[in-house]
Amino acid sequence: MFADEESPAFVVGGFQIAISAGRIIDRLLKAFRTGEGIGWHEHDFGVFHGCARFFRPSYIGNLVQKWIPSLDGVEARLESGIRVADVGCGFGYSTILMAQAFPNSRFVGFDYHEDSIKAARQRARKSGVSDRCSFEVGGAKDFAGEAFDFITVFDALHDMGDPAGASRHILSKLAPGGTWMIVEPYAGDRVEENLNPIGRAYYAGSTLMCTPCSLSQEVGLALGAQAGEARVRAVVMGAGFSHFRRAMQSPVNLVFEARR
Repeated sequence: MFADEESPAFVVGGFQIAISAGRIIDRLLKAFRTGEGIGWHEHDFGVFHGCARFFRPSYIGNLVQKWIPSLDGVEARLESGIRVADVGCGFGYSTILMAQAFPNSRFVGFDYHEDSIKAARQRARKSGVSDRCSFEVGGAKDFAGEAFDFITVFDALHDMGDPAGASRHILSKLAPGGTWMIVEPYAGDRVEENLNPIGRAYYAGSTLMCTPCSLSQEVGLALGAQAGEARVRAVVMGAGFSHFRRAMQSPVNLVFEARR
């Protein structure tokens, strides 16, 4: 839990987030008083590193083993070789894990935060997947490329100011028959369903980071980390997708499948 970063039980990232988020206390106070929000890029670098370390254990223990196999036909297509976009990739841990597991496919990670993209490129080189895994600066509503067979968004849709606009852009970038996998923090649709240890931690993180991040952007929908399936479904289906289902869940994540 505390010493092995390759363990699915590693929890140090959560403590790093909590410590790092408080390093901009004056900025947080201003945001709470004005409601103007806080851009993701305004946080201490420890927040970016901590988030990557916090979510990575779930990816290590679930992404290839459980989440991708829960999607209709995606695993077989990845094994054969397809084009994949990982939107809001941060430090690229999710992108690199997929590139390691599916060497016949090609992966591009996108994030608007340039320093995170630099870190992701370094990790791709160290992991030996640079030949099939690249990283580019790009937002969820303007990332480049066409006809991706598989698009992923890990723990990021609720942070976006305009998740509906992002969903429409993703729909426009999907190839015919393509799939969008949305991984979100685990949450029920009602507040009382989330009054448990994980829900309380996510509400705290949402107050410090996720909701202010959305409020700092255009639209500022502010779904927050405890959005729940019903709100995510409404955003995705409202953007033009005709298929949406909960593919599976873990104690800390919900995994959704969306298609045209």
